[in-house]
Amino acid sequence: MSFNNSNSAKREVNQMVFGIRAVIEAIKAGKEIEALFIQRGLGGGLFLELKSLLQEHGISAQQVPVEKLNRITPKNHQGVIGVISPITYQRIEDIIPQVFEAGKVPLVLVLDSITDVRNMGAIARTAECAGVDAIVIPSKGSAQVTPDAIKTSAGALFKIPVCRHDNLVNTVKFLQESGLQVVCCTEKTTDSIYDVDYTPPTVIIMGSEEDGIRNELIRSAEHLAKIPMFGEIASLNVSVSTAVIVYEAIRQRGI
Repeated sequence: MSFNNSNSAKREVNQMVFGIRAVIEAIKAGKEIEALFIQRGLGGGLFLELKSLLQEHGISAQQVPVEKLNRITPKNHQGVIGVISPITYQRIEDIIPQVFEAGKVPLVLVLDSITDVRNMGAIARTAECAGVDAIVIPSKGSAQVTPDAIKTSAGALFKIPVCRHDNLVNTVKFLQESGLQVVCCTEKTTDSIYDVDYTPPTVIIMGSEEDGIRNELIRSAEHLAKIPMFGEIASLNVSVSTAVIVYEAIRQRGI
């Protein structure tokens, strides 16, 4: 799979699998299915095998008209097109014990509803450079790992664990139960990011520039912290904001 083609459409085609049997084999091979498009009204024995496999692996699919599939590709798609993720997502439940066992103090980033893939890539680049242990993203409503995200990350998304979970509230609760404090970087506070102690095991939550962090996550946090602003614009790009707070944590830890 190539990520260096200058033609973005070609990069997307390189991630796609066409046909029922091809998608079945991709799932059996352990490939991460980023998106799955199935023609409405599709049936038959092979499709039932695919449907059973989707249920077994918890993979969701979009039912679409055949015209949409035909617009995606002129190839014989048999009513099914799968988009394969360029990375293998991990589970934060597996990573946290490994970090503790290695004698490290965990530092985890949770990205809530950040939809721009270039922001995602830039954040991953900062996180990898700073030694962040993992990035957690939601399964839906968020930028996923695409070739553009990988390019913006300068390859960091191949190096830092990325965990994709259905319910961020439950995931954050697990992290708290594992001994990590939660810090939400938000404007909904008077406390500065420089007032927080990041030396304990820590989760930093960043939200989208448009909507910020969801209230459910804010309510669960031990600390709310904002980046001081002195100019007229009074806002930073989320990837820049992430770099500011992450490196404050690194500074305090003396790494």
